[in-house]
Amino acid sequence: MVEFTLNGAHVRIDGEPPTRTLLDWLRETRGLTGTKEGCNEGDCGACTVMVTDDLGARALNACILFLPQLSGKTVRTVEGLAAPDGTLHPVQQAMIDHHGAQCGFCTPGFVMSMATAHANGAQDYDTQLAGNLCRCTGYAPIHRAAEAAAQAPVPQHIASELASAASAAPTNLSSRGAAANSAEGGQPAARNPAATCGTTDAAVFQPNTSDALAAWYLDNPGATLIAGATDVGLWVTKQFRDLGPVAFLNACADLRGIDITDDTVTIGAMTTLTELLPAMQKLHPSFADMIRRYGSVQVRNAATVGGNVANGSPIGDSPPALIALGATLHLRKGDSRRALLLEDFFLEYGKQDRSPGEFVEAISIPRQTDRLRCYKISKRFDQDISALCGCLNITVESGTVTAARIAFGGMAGIPKRASAVETALIGQPWTDASVTAALPAFAQDFSPLSDMRASAQYRLASARNLLRRYLAEDLGVNVSALEVTP
Repeated sequence: MVEFTLNGAHVRIDGEPPTRTLLDWLRETRGLTGTKEGCNEGDCGACTVMVTDDLGARALNACILFLPQLSGKTVRTVEGLAAPDGTLHPVQQAMIDHHGAQCGFCTPGFVMSMATAHANGAQDYDTQLAGNLCRCTGYAPIHRAAEAAAQAPVPQHIASELASAASAAPTNLSSRGAAANSAEGGQPAARNPAATCGTTDAAVFQPNTSDALAAWYLDNPGATLIAGATDVGLWVTKQFRDLGPVAFLNACADLRGIDITDDTVTIGAMTTLTELLPAMQKLHPSFADMIRRYGSVQVRNAATVGGNVANGSPIGDSPPALIALGATLHLRKGDSRRALLLEDFFLEYGKQDRSPGEFVEAISIPRQTDRLRCYKISKRFDQDISALCGCLNITVESGTVTAARIAFGGMAGIPKRASAVETALIGQPWTDASVTAALPAFAQDFSPLSDMRASAQYRLASARNLLRRYLAEDLGVNVSALEVTP
């Protein structure tokens, strides 16, 4: 059973499989067809809804959002955006006034992204709307509509939901383990973690603590763990896979949050990319800039750091950055815990050093002077999978390279360090000559494949050029591809 608030009304759902998406349920069961199905994989934004909980109001893709992930939350679709008396939301009225809609298919998603940004006071519309695609009107009138609505007050029915969620939020969520645990493992009556969701053979488990998760996963090691579902969602919507037993981790508050001490930054596995971005903006701004290009607002609001690591993708963007920072991965199986360097977790394509029943609990990185630069190479700036991603962390003292951690995604079957390149640099003067001499070592570290995103030759040449770019940037040369100078 799943309970949440939909457009101001309480709903209780029985008889639905745990991998039923919110999009399908809205359209097929509730008849709320304003939420559109476009790509059905979290790219186009036509299915965007507003979800409010202890994290505030978030724009999320309903097409890869499973019903159990909504337990205890508040959902607004385009049908529920206007006030109860029919008064349009400011962004709806502005879209009319500024002619922001033409065919109308994408419009509900745009409106929901705009309304969520409006509720949060966000006015960086290039970012807020990057996850919504329009092929007719173009973005100029949509941006004008967003700007026109920006100074209007948040409607009362939206503001009251935000206030209610804020009052119910656990305190000090910036620290891991901040949520209080109940005597029964943090399992309130409203969420029975042993319940099945509807009439399906696949059991669904929704623990409120990592302890409860560890005990259950030990008994169900073949189960699928679902964090943000930005990847797993496509297993269902595109591959039509039967996931079998599943556990939804979104209620495990003790797996969320970032704990920063003088020595270490510890990131809970369920921390979203949206939550990670401001922390990295202070510590490692280049990493934050890359996170800004990770998917879209909707994707970053759901995707988790632990999920991005645990799925073992060779083109995941966070592992190269974390490896370059010397990250340690913290794994748990039952009551046993172990730690290993993140680069040692990835064994070969599709294989990680994780035993059945073991899950990612956290990732920690040592505090350090910021020398990290992250370069994501892709055909589009927003919402594109990397052809390659290079993250370089080179320490220079008195003009000499004293340490180097260089990691790449998209250059091998796993995220991988450039060990030979590092060795070629360490102990050498930090000069163009030394960098040039180290470039042949890339061929020792990597034998990239050619695929639809890039050729092997392109990847190898780009990786070498990124080392040159790092040196140029370190010497004060403007290397931003986003700035054009005469």
